Amino acid sequence: MVADFPHKAPRIRQDEPLGVSRYIDFLPLAKFDRTLSLGEGGTPLQPLTRLMAKFGLPPIYAKNEAMNPTGSFKDRGSIVAIHKAKAMGFKTVGTISTGNMAGSTAAYAAKAGLRSVIFVKEDTPKEKILAAGIFGALVVKVRGEYAALFRKSFEIGRSRGIYFMNSVDPYRIEGYKVTGFEIFDQLGGRAPDLVFVPVSAGGHLIGLIRAYQDLTTAGYLKKSPRFVGVQAKGCAPIARAFESGKDRIAPFPNPRTVAHAISNPSPPGGNFVLRLIAENGGAMESVSDDEILRAQRLLAEYEGIFCDPASATTLAAVFRMARRKAFSGRERIVLVITGSGLKTIEDLDIAELDVHEAGIDDLDTALPDRLPVGK
Repeated sequence: MVADFPHKAPRIRQDEPLGVSRYIDFLPLAKFDRTLSLGEGGTPLQPLTRLMAKFGLPPIYAKNEAMNPTGSFKDRGSIVAIHKAKAMGFKTVGTISTGNMAGSTAAYAAKAGLRSVIFVKEDTPKEKILAAGIFGALVVKVRGEYAALFRKSFEIGRSRGIYFMNSVDPYRIEGYKVTGFEIFDQLGGRAPDLVFVPVSAGGHLIGLIRAYQDLTTAGYLKKSPRFVGVQAKGCAPIARAFESGKDRIAPFPNPRTVAHAISNPSPPGGNFVLRLIAENGGAMESVSDDEILRAQRLLAEYEGIFCDPASATTLAAVFRMARRKAFSGRERIVLVITGSGLKTIEDLDIAELDVHEAGIDDLDTALPDRLPVGK
């Protein structure tokens, strides 16, 4: 793939902070309008030192996209797509969503002074509906098949003059590239060896792969990292096609997984993801709900990162591949943490947490003997 840049010689603008403005030469934007920004980007790349020591893992980092303004990586795509919506004169933007993209699109529309229309699945949790509605969005719970809703939204957009910036919108994908550029910079101008990414519709993984293709084309790198896309076993249309050696996906029947954010039975970018993974020498993995919940707990207890179940699939996949000895143990690995666990708090079971009750006069005896004491 040959990158098509709006600038003749794209370069990282070293005098700019991490975020869109630093990498604007690689994006389809003439300039960066700071009045449209909510402060997205510049998220930490955190070494998982305690997990490395506990499980004998190679150098491994978490790119914590939950630190974006609305708590997920979606803000990367929203800021670029909103720039384009304003430039093209749209007054209303929209999206279809299982949660994270709803709130992100609505928030950036509000900042830009645009109206927003959000279509969500009928079983979308109330918390995620509220997270979009608070920004003044018109939220519609829709009965019916998700892939059909994806197509219908574009029909409505054309007839009503609404820019539907859905999951594989080309400008959204351009925004997702910025995460890859930041990882490159945060590793001191080097690429990781392996990047693990949760996969739903496919746009996020496409953007990350393109980031390293762009860096290679521009002369910053000689080769890209390998990418591992991860899905939940309860809804794994792309991983299932990859494991079967097929180059086209099929709809996944009866999806059921705790990783709601990546439960997409007919991902619109699925076939393209399969092609890019093959060209990249990467892989697709699928992990069980038990593996996901264990990884979520480990990231929280050992590293202080409370991510959503979709994000935890990345660590679960590392464990699964390590058991198979699918990498040598010397590779530099990055996990892309895509969303905050605070958005899926309803999935936690308090019975599994170390929570006790006591009266104020009984507090000392209520502390377990195994609790460390002293300075």
